[in-house]
Amino acid sequence: MKCNEQNHPFDTATQLTMESGIYYGHTSERYANMVGPFGGVIAATLLRAVMEHPERKGEPVALTINYAAPVSDGNFNIKATPVRTNRSTQHWFIELYQETDIIITGTAVLASRRDTWSASEMKFPDVPTVNEVKNFPLEGMPPWVHNYDMKIVQGSPFSFSQPNTKDISDSVTLQWIQDKPRRTIDFLSLAAMCDAFFPRIYVQRKQMVPIGTVSLTVYFHIDSETLAEHGNKELLGHARASQYRDGFFDQTAEMWSPAGKLLATTSQLVYYKE
Repeated sequence: MKCNEQNHPFDTATQLTMESGIYYGHTSERYANMVGPFGGVIAATLLRAVMEHPERKGEPVALTINYAAPVSDGNFNIKATPVRTNRSTQHWFIELYQETDIIITGTAVLASRRDTWSASEMKFPDVPTVNEVKNFPLEGMPPWVHNYDMKIVQGSPFSFSQPNTKDISDSVTLQWIQDKPRRTIDFLSLAAMCDAFFPRIYVQRKQMVPIGTVSLTVYFHIDSETLAEHGNKELLGHARASQYRDGFFDQTAEMWSPAGKLLATTSQLVYYKE
C-alpha cells in the first residue's frame, strides 16, 4: 500500500496548529489504546511541538515524557518553552493541557552534533532477517497496533507463538517494526516506536493486567542525515525488564537499523495493578 507521507496517518495523528504561542491538536481514533491514545504517538506529538517551534536550534538528543493522567479523546493544547540555549544544547519544557488541567509534562534536549570519536559497546542481536519472520496477528489488538507492521522474533505477549518465535521464561522481546503504510523514519516516528512494545508484564506472565506508562525517556544516537539514509526500512527493537515490584516495573530497549546501527535507546517506568 502506498501513501503520500504528507497524508500518512501518523502525521495526521501528530498534526498541530499554532496560534499565539500555543499548539492545538486532536487525538486520533486510529492510534487509540485500551485507555486513551497510544503513549508513543502522544510523545511524538509533544516532540513535534518542539521541532516546529520557531526558536528551535539543533536536533533531538533526549526526550522525557511524564504521563500525569490519561489523555481524553478530543482536543488538547501544548505549550513548548525553550528554557535555556547553550553553545551546544537547547533545553525545553513541554506541557499538554486539556481544558485547564495539565495531563502530560515533558522535557527535551536538542543539540548541535559535532564529529568526534565514536564507538558502541552494544552488539546487534543475532536474529532472523525481517523476511524470515511472520507478521504478528492483529485480531483483538487495540487500534494503534494496526498502524505497525510487527514481526516478533522472541517474546510474544499472551500465549501467541509462531515459527521462528522463541517462548522463554523472561520478558525479552525482539521485534522487527515499521509504520504501516510505510513511512520514512524521522525523530517523531522513532520516538513513537520506542513505545511500541507490548508491556513487559504481558510477556513475562502471559496474561493481561491493568497497566499505564508513568514516564518514558528516549535517547537519540543519530542525526537527521542518518535517518534519511535509513529511509523506510524496518527497525529491530530489543526490550527487556529488570524488576517488577510494588505495582511498578521498568522497561529498557534499543532500536537498531538492519545494518546494525544503534539509532536510539529508551527506558520507561510502568504502573501495574493486581
